[in-house]
Formats: sequence, C-alpha cells, structure tokens
Amino acid sequence: MDLNQENIQKIVAQVLSEMKGTSGQSAAASAAPAQFEIPKKARVAMLTALRKIEIKEFDIPEITDDEMLVKVEGCGICGTDVHEYKNDPFGLIPVVLGHEGSGVIVKMGKNITMDTTGKPLTVGDRIVTCTIPCGHCDACLNMRDRDNLCENSGIYGLMPEDDHYHFNGWFSDYLVIRKGSTFFKVNDMSLKLRLLIEPAAVVVHAVERAKSTGLLTFNSNVLIQGVGPIGLMLLAVVRTMGVENITVVDGDEKRLQMAKRFGAKYTVNFKNYKDLDEQIRRIKEVTGGRGADFAFQCTGVPSAASNVWKFVKRGGGLAEIGFFVDNGSCTINPHFDICNKEITMVGSWTYKVSDYPITMDFLKRAVGIGLPIEELVTHEFPLDQMNEAMDVNMKQLGIKIAYVAK
Repeated sequence: MDLNQENIQKIVAQVLSEMKGTSGQSAAASAAPAQFEIPKKARVAMLTALRKIEIKEFDIPEITDDEMLVKVEGCGICGTDVHEYKNDPFGLIPVVLGHEGSGVIVKMGKNITMDTTGKPLTVGDRIVTCTIPCGHCDACLNMRDRDNLCENSGIYGLMPEDDHYHFNGWFSDYLVIRKGSTFFKVNDMSLKLRLLIEPAAVVVHAVERAKSTGLLTFNSNVLIQGVGPIGLMLLAVVRTMGVENITVVDGDEKRLQMAKRFGAKYTVNFKNYKDLDEQIRRIKEVTGGRGADFAFQCTGVPSAASNVWKFVKRGGGLAEIGFFVDNGSCTINPHFDICNKEITMVGSWTYKVSDYPITMDFLKRAVGIGLPIEELVTHEFPLDQMNEAMDVNMKQLGIKIAYVAK
C-alpha cells in the first residue's frame, strides 16, 4: 500500500489520455472549501463473528499530510460482503466491510491536491475510492494497465481490523483515506449513482474484456446469464453500446421483468423448462437457430457456469465474471464446449483504476438514454441495521441493498 500517489496519478492520467485522447485534466474545483464540524468519536459497523455485525465506537484518528477524512454518505452491499458475512472466506474477521461507498471530504492532508485523474480537490468534494495497487508485484511492474491483477491490492472494506485506523471500510460514519489510495471526484452525480459506480466498474471491465475478442458488435446476439445487480448493470452497459438483440436467463421473475425495462429483448426463466435441452432449444429459437454470439456468465453458481457454454454458438465468445470467491468447480466437455465450437473465452477480474472514469461516463449515458439505473437501489438501511440489510440481501428481496447515512 506504499505506491506513491503522485505516480499513480501520472500513470492513470497517461492511460486515460491514450484511451480518450484527452489530457486527463478537468475544470477547477470550487474556490472556497466547506467547513465541517468533526466529532472526536464515530461509529463503525464491524463484522465481529459470522452473521454478526456490531456497532463499535472509536476515536477518529489524526490524519497525516498524505491522508483524508471522509464523512460517509452511503455504501452499497456487494455479494462479496455477503460471502464474508456468512463464511469469512478471506479470514478477515474482525473487519469493517463496505467497498461500494461514497462520501464528502471533511479534512485533507496538505499533500493532497487532486484526485487520481488530476481533478483539483478541496474539502467539501464528494469522492469514491478505487483500489490501492501495491506497486511492486509482477502485475504492477510488468503488465502495464493491468493493476486489477495486483497480487497485494488493497481495497477499503476488505482490510482486517488490525491497525490503529479502525475506519477502514465504508460501513461506518467516517473513512480514513490512506496514502497511496486511488480516488475520484464525483460532485456531479447523485448519491444513488455514486453507490453504483463500483459494481458498474466490474461490468465495464468485463465488457472491455469481451470487446478484446472482436466478437461483440452492434448486431451481436448477446446472452446474459444471471440478472442480479451485476447482470442488470451489464445489460445496461450493452444497451448503451447500441446492442439490441439481448437475451437474459434467470430464475427470478421480478428480475427478469426489470431486465425487460433495461432493454432485454427476450427473457428465459429457467424454472419454466424441464431440462437444459429445452432451455437450449429456446435460446436457439430466439437467436435464429444458432445460439448466442457472445454470452456473459454473471452468477456464482457452478451449474450455471457449465450450462452457459451450451448457449454459445460455434465460433462465439464467452466472458465469465461470476466467481469472485471460490464457489466450487464446474464441468464442461472439452470436445463439444471448447474445441468443436472454437469458443473464445475471457475471464474478468474486478476492474482497473482507469476503468472508473469510463464507468462514470457510462452511468451518465445510461441516465441520458432513459434507463432506470437508479432504481437498482431498492432498499436503504441506517448503520445500526446492517444485520437486517444483510438478511434482505441474502433473501434476494431487492436488487441493490445499501447503507445510507441518516
């Protein structure tokens, strides 16, 4: 976590300049910084045992010249948070979760003057955080613009509670932004849109990976398996690209109906088919008898990861983005699923720092073309009801469940 912030800013600004043809600079921030009254103590919602979040109170630490203090305005609940809440697969307990957050800067160290893309920063600005690349692993040193593969990457909300900071995750009243962090000013976005930036970045990265195959075009028949928050967000990205022929597969009728509102042309409720063969026949029927040109697998279910290969046509493409934790192995047939079809498959892992500005543009575009993107946030809970929020999430009673500061 010791990567120099100035170097990160230069690297990302250079990448964005090459990708967008811009200098990476933006308009100046407001001239006069806001003033905030900062309490001596604040709360965190700490996971202290499996399925047990407790409210703890700590002294707010003094920040250094290279740190910031952010007052949290809200944070979405991710599937990774739920996995940690139920099973602690990363061995982090005790931990303050929450990595889909946003808040307002209330105190800044003197060495911080701009965000990761070079936008001037001041007290009162709203920000979101991205990853904290280590700067010394193989990905950081030898794979340019592949910081998503950093072997030691830090992320707020997935840091064990083993230091003096305590305010390490967005499920809290305040967050301390450490030296070496990446962060972006987002004053021009609503709170709900800001809470959707992180999951949207996962999807934007997956679509960029899919585009690298050369198989995702305007006239592609696209299939999306799993339309939870990630699948619906992916559907929105593909729609903003202008793709019209989109089929979604899920077993939740409410989510399938939401997918229709987001622009899905066909919906397949797998619960209405007696077996996989019937599902394959239906998908071929809506794709001109061929199968999907490109498929995105967005569930964390091994059987779904096996099935999706059967939905792709010969010569088609597939992106797997559903497994951010080990949910088990799946079975495929190398002859029929890979060689005979000559499918081009890519994996997608989280997101790059440079994906964030693209993601913000996507969200604004989605709103601009009338997609009900903010409606993905269906439930809001205060900090002292995080166990209830997790329960609603696990029961799939909504789409994106969020903590919103009151």
